[in-house]
Amino acid sequence: MFVKICAVTEPSDAALAAEFGADAVGMIFAPSPRRVDVPQAREIAAALPEHVSSVGVFRDHLAGEVIDIAAEVGLDGAQLHGAETPATSVEVGKHVRFVIRAMAAGDPQLVDIDDHRADILHLDAPTPGGGVPFDWSLVGDLGARHRLLLAGGLRPDNVAEAIAAVRPWGVDGATGTEASFGKKDPALLRRFISEAKAAGAELPTAHPPLFSADSDADRTPSR
Repeated sequence: MFVKICAVTEPSDAALAAEFGADAVGMIFAPSPRRVDVPQAREIAAALPEHVSSVGVFRDHLAGEVIDIAAEVGLDGAQLHGAETPATSVEVGKHVRFVIRAMAAGDPQLVDIDDHRADILHLDAPTPGGGVPFDWSLVGDLGARHRLLLAGGLRPDNVAEAIAAVRPWGVDGATGTEASFGKKDPALLRRFISEAKAAGAELPTAHPPLFSADSDADRTPSR
């Protein structure tokens, strides 16, 4: 089970997430109480060991803006969380190791998700960061066709239930791991990752890992 911890604003929280077993840490560059700037993001990314991916979360940025910030920070991945076109997703994908295309459950844009050629499909609640789960039945068969990263109101006390119900490739925790806006609660963080990993271990492997074993040295996404 791939576990991403999002809305990280401090290097110490990034280091804790990595220590507890997270696979990726997300930093928000879109308007949000948890937004970070490039210098902050550099410090957060520098706190991560090599095997933990750094991800920038963007919303309706131009492809060039995403590419420039990714290069400045040294991001591994870009998560596109707005109304970006497939052309934007594809262009960004040429400059980062992987692209996460985020959409809300039930979004009409989902019919065109294959055109984005994203490595991961991030499925969120209609109001991202609201801390409220969406109706998991809306996932349908998306998890069978994509590396599905499930988000939206996931917490230590419901992430195992969500994994059993949806069978995603990964989960993304943000508000459910916080003590306050942008500040992680170590106990919640540890428990969220532990619960997710344990629940994921009960599932059959449906998709290849993000990075194949023979390409992990250069972190090339497995297709």
